Amino acid sequence: MGDVEVKKEEQPTTTSNSSSSDDDEEAPDDTMDKVRRFFANTLHLGGSTDTKEEVKVEKIANLQIIPDLSFDGFAEHWRVHGFRKIVTMVGAGISTSAGIPDFRSPGSGLYSNLKKYALPHPTAIFDLDYFEKNPAPFFALAKELYPGSFIPTPAHYFIRLLNDKGLLQRHYTQNIDTLDRLTGLPEDKIIEAHGSFHTNHCIKCRKEYDMDWMKAEIFADRLPKCQKCKGVVKPDIVFFGENLPKRFYSSPDEDFEDCDLLIIMGTSLEVQPFASLVWRPGPRCIRLLINRDAVGQASSALFMDPNTRSLLFDKPNNTRDVAFLGDCDAGVMALAKALGWDKDLEQLITSERRKLSGSQKSEELQQDKEKPQSNPDGVTSGNRDKKDASL
Repeated sequence: MGDVEVKKEEQPTTTSNSSSSDDDEEAPDDTMDKVRRFFANTLHLGGSTDTKEEVKVEKIANLQIIPDLSFDGFAEHWRVHGFRKIVTMVGAGISTSAGIPDFRSPGSGLYSNLKKYALPHPTAIFDLDYFEKNPAPFFALAKELYPGSFIPTPAHYFIRLLNDKGLLQRHYTQNIDTLDRLTGLPEDKIIEAHGSFHTNHCIKCRKEYDMDWMKAEIFADRLPKCQKCKGVVKPDIVFFGENLPKRFYSSPDEDFEDCDLLIIMGTSLEVQPFASLVWRPGPRCIRLLINRDAVGQASSALFMDPNTRSLLFDKPNNTRDVAFLGDCDAGVMALAKALGWDKDLEQLITSERRKLSGSQKSEELQQDKEKPQSNPDGVTSGNRDKKDASL
């Protein structure tokens, strides 16, 4: 339950229908009854008919802005009443249909397929201490996952569509694949909580290198070395042992003020502090989960906290949470259709993918021009003055 409901239970009324003029102590039975009702209402322990009825009444009172918390009911509410300040938070699940594996799926997830790198444990590939000792496994993996080999999914483009319609306040992503950027979503709307390949820095002197330089090094199978101090250059991906970007901590206060819809897609909600964004919106903000699995529900630890803000979409005391359990792309397409935006989304996907295709072809042509070619005499020609980038 929300904070207001807890306070009601914690601050019982002091008025009495008793004829006594003294402030007598409550009878033990009355005290125990209030304690029982407090735990029943806040922790959902016990189950008297009276308690269930109280929860039902309180739930109805809190559902005034959206009477039907099914996916169809939510879509109807959006179509009729609209939202004005939407925040999105996403994880690897919105990129899997692009061909990028998520991290935790058994068998197909990234952590399940790292045996070839002989790591001490799967997460070592993103461990800063391990990287400083042995960066080669990370760069081998980076070549497989590097941006430019994949195109954004319908889920990515739906977020771009929200921005085009003037509804998107901010987009928070755990992903390092930069697919959000490839949709044309403005950089100031994106917070890459776990960093990305977009920028790179030497881990010793902090000299910055751009994405094109890093890509050239990785695809040439060279260990990226700083041209200034010879230190290893690392993409600005947040490894275990590193802090998240400053914007992740400075932006939520503004972003979630008056936020009326939080859309959560393709994330396990297991990694903190990213998962804590679910708790940031106020009690009148609707929270929509579009995900393959039911996530974000109270763990045993959170269960003992009466102030928890875990997702309650399948709980009897749910007042604001909605879930579409299935593929992220299917979820956004169903939502777009329900809102009458399906043609808008399809046109956006088609036009933007056409631009990306043209850009990729131009890049390939440029790379072909830069490749050394053999002349009829068998002598390799090319830019002989160009320095060897290997270090």
